[in-house]
Amino acid sequence: MQDFRNLRVWEKAHPLVLDVYKSSSMFPREEILRVNQSDAESFGFDRANIAEGCCRQGAAELRRFLQIAMGSASELEYELLLARDLTLLKSPEYEHLPKEVTEVKQRLVVLIRKLIADR
Repeated sequence: MQDFRNLRVWEKAHPLVLDVYKSSSMFPREEILRVNQSDAESFGFDRANIAEGCCRQGAAELRRFLQIAMGSASELEYELLLARDLTLLKSPEYEHLPKEVTEVKQRLVVLIRKLIADR
């Protein structure tokens, strides 16, 4: 078992999630409720999966949770695109956030590959 806070991918994911929460807090109330009901997990996306995977037994389970985190990060990319198209996110926010998601996904890939290589 390892401390998730020591993983570079979590260090990158946590501030991103904070930024997403801040950006979505400006959404109209009915949109916040809709987002929370439809896919709250994608806003919490991978930092929670990373943390949960770290407390599981072995690299295989961590790898599985990292793969789930990758899917959640992709969901977040779509949620951001949708928010932009609905004009809920302004251009500067939209330009910044997807880039951050991409960086997190790249770090996830690196860690997943490392876990596979270490088998």
